[in-house]
Amino acid sequence: MRVYVPLTLSGLAEAYKTGELGPDPLVAYAVTPALREWYLSDDIEELEYAALNRAALASLRLLAADPDAVRRRVVVAVDVPDGAAVADPDRGLDPAALGEVRVAGGVALAKAAAVHVDADDAEADVTAGAEALAAADAGGRRRAVRRGRDRGPRAALVRHAGDPPTWWGWAAEAQAGTEGCRRVLVVPSELRVS
Repeated sequence: MRVYVPLTLSGLAEAYKTGELGPDPLVAYAVTPALREWYLSDDIEELEYAALNRAALASLRLLAADPDAVRRRVVVAVDVPDGAAVADPDRGLDPAALGEVRVAGGVALAKAAAVHVDADDAEADVTAGAEALAAADAGGRRRAVRRGRDRGPRAALVRHAGDPPTWWGWAAEAQAGTEGCRRVLVVPSELRVS
């Protein structure tokens, strides 16, 4: 089963250092029965895209809670055994928990299929989206009426952070002097963590 793990850049750096994605149990997003029912589609690619977007929103929540974090959403896509990811049956109908699962046991960063990270030109939009999300979650109704339409926090959130982060994948890199290859994460140099 493919799950999407929301992180921040500092969370990704920590995962790189430890080799593990977050504490156990790990909160992630996946195609669950509730997400399938909510999205009303049988197309697995559309459903996985919806799960990715739910994880991107969760990453945005992590950013809203940490004012010192670099304003880029991070989502790590990883395949786990089918029984390892479990949805909470008590939160199945909660709109905030659509697609949310808990993954038991450690998940190695090396098992990641892809890493999605916002590009640097999205930083202003992600910052505005995090601020709008915090205001929307607090029930704020800052309104800027323009042409009779509500331009409150939820509208700003969609406008500023509605697209998923950019995809960065794994590539095989030949090791000098050996017949083998190793997997390396391909990311732009400005996102690399030392």
